[in-house]
Amino acid sequence: MTSDDHPELSGYEPLDADRPLRSPRTLLIMRLVVVLGLVALIVPGILTSVQIASTTAANACSVATARYYPGAIDFDARFDLSGPGGFGWQCYAIDINEREIYVIPLGIIPSAPRAPSTEMPV
Repeated sequence: MTSDDHPELSGYEPLDADRPLRSPRTLLIMRLVVVLGLVALIVPGILTSVQIASTTAANACSVATARYYPGAIDFDARFDLSGPGGFGWQCYAIDINEREIYVIPLGIIPSAPRAPSTEMPV
C-alpha cells in the first residue's frame, strides 16, 4: 500500500474542480481590506516620525542659531535634498535684513548640538 492510497476516498470525484474556491469579487474585497490595513499601520508611523524630526530640527536650530548668530531675529530648519550641508536637515539664521545665513547641518536624523568641551586637550 502506498501513501497515495486512501480507501475512504476511493471513487470520489470532486464537483466543479475547475471553479476557484472564492469568487473574484470576494478576492477583490479581501485584497482591498489587506491594503487598507497595511496603509492604516504604516502611514501613522511615517507621519509621527516626520513630525518628531521636524520638531527636533527646529529645537536644535534654535539652539545653534542662538549660539553662533546671537543677533539673528529668527531661524529656519528645513529638509533639503542638496543643501549646503548635504542631504538632510539644514539650519539657517535670519538676520535683521531678512537674509538667510547658513548655520549648521543637522543631518538626516536631527539631534541637539553638542555642548563645547571644557576639558583641556592632552
